[in-house]
Amino acid sequence: MKLPLRFDMTTTRADFRRLLPAAVNHVPFVEENGAFAHREGERSWRIGLSDLPQLEIGLIRLERHRVEFEFAGYAEKEIEDFMARFERYFRRGGG
Repeated sequence: MKLPLRFDMTTTRADFRRLLPAAVNHVPFVEENGAFAHREGERSWRIGLSDLPQLEIGLIRLERHRVEFEFAGYAEKEIEDFMARFERYFRRGGG
């Protein structure tokens, strides 16, 4: 499955933060201004996380976020591999 570089996710910020290290293969990253970023020489990625209105289903309220990815210095195949790994770690219900 090829993920777009911008989509909405129903997850809490805490769960996103908890799952992110494994989803990015445990590379070091920093969290600043609502985004998570990694830089290594000329290559970098950034994952922006911005709040969206809650999803309301009856009495259930679910936290939602817009997730946006930015890559610099990566080949298309590397980005596809990154996104595939990310998707595996955040998939809900077995896909």
